[in-house]
Amino acid sequence: MKRAKPIFRSVLPAAATLALATGCGPSGDAPRAPKDVRYVAMAATRADVVSTIAASGTLEPEELVDVGSQVSGQIVAKAQFAIAEAAVASARANATKAEVDLERETKEWERAKALGVGIAQSQSDYDAAEAAYKGADAQLGIARASVASAVAQVVQAKAAVEKAERNLGYCTISSPVDGVVVDRRVNLGQTVVSSMSASSLFLVAKDLRTMRIWASVNEADVGGVRAGQGVSFTVDAFPGRTFRGVVRRVRLNATLSSNVVTYTVEIDVDNADLTLLPYLTASVEFETEAVRDALAVPSRALRYTPSGAPPPPAAEGADGAVWLAPADGEKTPPRPVPVKVLLNNGSLAAVEPIQKGALAEGARVVVREEAAAEGKAAAPSATGDSGSKNPFMPNMPKPPRHAGPPPG
Repeated sequence: MKRAKPIFRSVLPAAATLALATGCGPSGDAPRAPKDVRYVAMAATRADVVSTIAASGTLEPEELVDVGSQVSGQIVAKAQFAIAEAAVASARANATKAEVDLERETKEWERAKALGVGIAQSQSDYDAAEAAYKGADAQLGIARASVASAVAQVVQAKAAVEKAERNLGYCTISSPVDGVVVDRRVNLGQTVVSSMSASSLFLVAKDLRTMRIWASVNEADVGGVRAGQGVSFTVDAFPGRTFRGVVRRVRLNATLSSNVVTYTVEIDVDNADLTLLPYLTASVEFETEAVRDALAVPSRALRYTPSGAPPPPAAEGADGAVWLAPADGEKTPPRPVPVKVLLNNGSLAAVEPIQKGALAEGARVVVREEAAAEGKAAAPSATGDSGSKNPFMPNMPKPPRHAGPPPG
């Protein structure tokens, strides 16, 4: 029986040959040859680099007024006043009749007392005259009390009339301010009802040229928000356009929702051109720190180091380095430029070169590198670009060209 040949016998020599050919030492830290790498670079520019806190909020008019009704139902006070006045006249007429009756019964009683009980007048007639007198006197008192009650009812009805006349003025519903109707909450022909809670018929914005954003800011970020701070925001209704605002105040009544504490921040917005509409959702960015008209590079450039290259030499006052891309056609590797980072917002960094003039506007800084073949990394294969065999791929045995049938 034949022993199978080892299939990895050529790996180590080839690997050693590859190491010598590419210049890799034991550490493998030497950079690749420039011809094998394409550097992707972006130009340094002059820009405002701003560090922001993101939040969302709702646009509302700065001053909103609810227009409501103070009265409801039908006004019938004048009829009640007329009835009360008629009751006074009736009570006075009854009092006059009672006075006449009392006067008549008084005379009868005086005559009965003068005759006395005897042959001319019986005891029953005497008692009847006395009872009639006392009854007439009591009726007069009742009539006078009825007059006083009717007069009091007139005073009450008069007060009701005065109140009804004031309420009649409220039947013409007027807005206390000039403005724009934002919401109408009643329909034509609908009955207006006033209740203990304030009823609202219309919502009126006093002036849409000044708006306000109510933004919810996470408790982790609210420490970076202060009154007078600049704000930029966008709305979906106007894509590609950025609006400006100023923080008015941070409200102290925090809200807890799903174990997340948020604070409401009021932002004043100038809407002189009336572009912004009430209740648009605003994506807000609070400007916590800014460097204006700075030499700016992509933040990725500060994180890039050429493959296999040692760190650039340390420079006093430097926070990092950017690598300048070689000019088109040159085969030289990127050149490091130590810089001081003034502000880095994660996408753009304001930098200042340690050596004056070492980095200028328009300079191409490397952000990443790619394989030179069409700007894409080559797919792994058993043979490289030069056609040489990859030493790390196993050598599979090949069957003979004219192999006979297997031994039986």
